[in-house]
Amino acid sequence: MDTSNHTLQALFAQLGLSNTDTAIDNFIQNNHLPPEIPLENAAFWSAGQAQFIRESIALDADWAEVVDHLDAMLRH
Repeated sequence: MDTSNHTLQALFAQLGLSNTDTAIDNFIQNNHLPPEIPLENAAFWSAGQAQFIRESIALDADWAEVVDHLDAMLRH
């Protein structure tokens, strides 16, 4: 059983991105996602990052809630 703490910081680490509060804030401020583009299709992801996000959503994985939160934050 996966008992990991699935936070925004943990998601950024899972995606291979810097997961400090400052780095996350900068990422959100520098990346806007229009409503018509699904999160996993954003141009700023690598193929592996996009695949992780796609699987998290499709499988309603443990990560889905925090991925949804990131999606909402990027649509500011």
